Amino acid sequence: MSQVSNPALFPHPFSKAYWVEAARELKKTKVLIFAALMIALRVVLKMVSIPVGVDMRINTAFFINAYGAMVFGPVVAIVAAAISDTLGCLLFPTGVYFFPFIFIEIAGSLIFALFFYRARVSSLRVILARFLICFGVNIVLNTPVMWLYYKVVMGKYYALVDLPRIAKNLAMFPIESFLLILFFRAVIPPTKSAGLIYSDAEKLRFTKRNLVVLAVLFVVGVAAVFGYSVYSYNTTSLSAKYSAQERLERNTAMRDVVLENNAALADETVVAVIESALPRFGNSNVTYSVAVYTVDEAELEANIAEKRAEDPDSTYGMETLNGYSKSKAKADDALVSAGYATIVLDKKTGELVSYSDDIA
Repeated sequence: MSQVSNPALFPHPFSKAYWVEAARELKKTKVLIFAALMIALRVVLKMVSIPVGVDMRINTAFFINAYGAMVFGPVVAIVAAAISDTLGCLLFPTGVYFFPFIFIEIAGSLIFALFFYRARVSSLRVILARFLICFGVNIVLNTPVMWLYYKVVMGKYYALVDLPRIAKNLAMFPIESFLLILFFRAVIPPTKSAGLIYSDAEKLRFTKRNLVVLAVLFVVGVAAVFGYSVYSYNTTSLSAKYSAQERLERNTAMRDVVLENNAALADETVVAVIESALPRFGNSNVTYSVAVYTVDEAELEANIAEKRAEDPDSTYGMETLNGYSKSKAKADDALVSAGYATIVLDKKTGELVSYSDDIA
């Protein structure tokens, strides 16, 4: 890489000279080649993440994003972010492409560039940059974009105050700051030797003040990770992962529990459908919310006849009803709602811990 004409460092990006140097990067062939390499790595690494808790991961692409922005500055960073977002959607699609998401990608890259390009990179700059991205971009800026995406593309409502997402970002901020400091300490010396940057790693030391700040933030982050993991564990229904056979078996088991504990249903044909199965962190109990239905025999026979007229091989019948999920049960007019039961079982032994219902 050829060195730039002006190797000066800038205390802040609020000067004409800073932006002149940043714009010049667009004219340097070797810088553009380096940017292309960073884009490729960034796109690939978006698929690589490090798990740190329930539904919480560190996406390794942010290391490359920060590193590239430090080398080629804000002007190239904006272009690189737009290209990497588009390529990522084309090569590794995770849903419908929605153009406004490109501004989230650009904002993160721009913040990294403003803090690290032609600057004396320090631990404080890393911490501030990462905080602005986790809070300002991932929480504040991302919220209206997600709201718009859900409304326009999915036709659904998106909560403007998404507590799980907020907790995850605040939890990851100190962890990612700490890791990014370590990463920069490793890559800055050889990058400076190659003439790509003019800062050094001298201010990436863990001073007493930085250590205190990071220690406090790390404790807060770990606590938030743990708290969110417990929250996610306690609020994620096990029934969401049931296979068709598992749902049939568990619904049938719930029906047996209901019949054993409610004599009023003894003369009815009963179907029980698990709507949620929530575990509890720290104990082996699972709380089942069960919708209880009685079967309208005449309607069932009519449905069987109708479905077999449409398809002679139809297997619709009581086994179908017993294997229903929540939405399918509500849509079948052969089922008449009788109420709800709350059943707590010991996950290890399967023994009944408690039972209650609102069935008359």
